[in-house]
Amino acid sequence: MSTVQAATPIGGVDPARRAAFADRLFESTVAAFDLVTMYIGERLGLYSALAAAGPSTSAALAAATGTSERYAREWLEQQAAGGLLAVDDPALPADRRRFSLPPEHAEVLLDEGSLSYLAPLGRLLVGIVGPLEEVIEAFRTGGGVPWDAYDEPVRTGQADFNRPQFLELLASEWLPAIPDVHARLLAEPPARVADIACGAGWSSIAIALGYPRTVVDGFDLDEPSIAAARANAEAMGVAERVRFTVADATDPPLDGGYDLVTVFEALHDLSQPVEALTAMRRLATPHGAVLVMDERVADTFEAPATPVERFLYQASVLLCLPNGMAEQPSAATGTVMRLETLRRHAAAAGFSNAEVLPIEHDLFRFYRLHAAVPSERPR
Repeated sequence: MSTVQAATPIGGVDPARRAAFADRLFESTVAAFDLVTMYIGERLGLYSALAAAGPSTSAALAAATGTSERYAREWLEQQAAGGLLAVDDPALPADRRRFSLPPEHAEVLLDEGSLSYLAPLGRLLVGIVGPLEEVIEAFRTGGGVPWDAYDEPVRTGQADFNRPQFLELLASEWLPAIPDVHARLLAEPPARVADIACGAGWSSIAIALGYPRTVVDGFDLDEPSIAAARANAEAMGVAERVRFTVADATDPPLDGGYDLVTVFEALHDLSQPVEALTAMRRLATPHGAVLVMDERVADTFEAPATPVERFLYQASVLLCLPNGMAEQPSAATGTVMRLETLRRHAAAAGFSNAEVLPIEHDLFRFYRLHAAVPSERPR
């Protein structure tokens, strides 16, 4: 028997491919547990204490954070073993080792204003798996899992992950890339903006900060999110120009009068996206703009996919699709809303075109929806 024949997989199983797959799953487990222990570090203030104090022993960190020295030591060693923290001399006795947070890691884990801030991902993972049994039951029944079934870390994690993107980019790069919209937001009389499914309000607040004449109305059905949005607007000093309301965008009293109507990273979550887009068309003035920001997905299904596409599918299976199916009837869009799907929803809502805007971002794609006829006005 030749060497090639001897290497032929028995029973159709390639040992090397099997081993590679097993290794991949083990590495995925390690990465997932890194996020969970990162969540512990964020919740207990361990990272912020290290950043403030500099290199610290486990006893010093425990004293600074009001935690058990033994737990603090195990966490520090785990974090250093995984490369999240640095240790000055691993050979020292356990009680004398000093651990530190590298400044580059500190920005990613602690700087809420940085575009590199990723600490909320730990919160998202912990919160998303909270109602996992309900998701499994939804698989069996075809039902859904409402937003309020997910733990608070999902709500704050998503808001805090998007916060720097909105505050740093929305009014400085994204909207200025749409010249007529940018000009209207700067002009008199003050422009009016409707921000649909605004969540914790950072997109609304970013528009108000970047365009000091503009008045923004944010709408969302989630009461805790609206409460957080109001507090955020107060803290950022724009509460007099940004109003947040618990309301459905399809409510008739909301019709008409807005120069810009937006929905940021939420259309794919909605049970009835066509109805929402129809309402957005009616909310706009005859010359108003309708802007959708959603995930930057591939134009067609690919397998294996890029890391971003894999992440979006994971979010869809565990959160977005179950949430979107909690209300029936549902379009059951899911996180991976491709251009073809968006254009189908837009056409059904009365738009003639969904223009992909030349705005570059690793995670998001921007669409301007053009109405087939002038927006309907309230009678």
